[in-house]
Amino acid sequence: MYVGLRWLTSTKFGMIQRAIRDSENRVLFSGYATANFKLFVFVLSAIICGLGGALFVPQVGIINPSEMGPDKSLEAVVWCAVGGRGNLLGPILGAIGINSLKSYATHAFAEQWPYILGALFVFVTLFMPKGIIGLPEQFGQLKKKFFGKPSAESAAVPQPNSPKAP
Repeated sequence: MYVGLRWLTSTKFGMIQRAIRDSENRVLFSGYATANFKLFVFVLSAIICGLGGALFVPQVGIINPSEMGPDKSLEAVVWCAVGGRGNLLGPILGAIGINSLKSYATHAFAEQWPYILGALFVFVTLFMPKGIIGLPEQFGQLKKKFFGKPSAESAAVPQPNSPKAP
């Protein structure tokens, strides 16, 4: 799936999808039928989800109605948030990390696992908006903010009480 979706996003179709995400009105004004592009993505998403559900049963061995609860969908949202939205690799890293944490936490803190998951989601939403994938960029911005040199623009602005050159 990853390779296929990576290929799809690198085509003209993928560029149009990014343009729709950024400004749907501009894409409409350019003459593209955005509804058709969005419909294709929703159908493709449903196919991938159906395939994932079909592969889940052989892995677990049995499926029951409790697997259809909202907590499974919320976990998938947390995977994407923790890994990083807007990137194909982010949700994969998020799923691996959250499921690793889940297998540890459900044994060590069985009753508190939903609270841990909720707190993690709030933390990531507030302090890591781009998830794990965006951490290097976020650290770079913090480093530039606290340890960076003054920019050329701020050095060129005259100070109010500075002596004037003769």
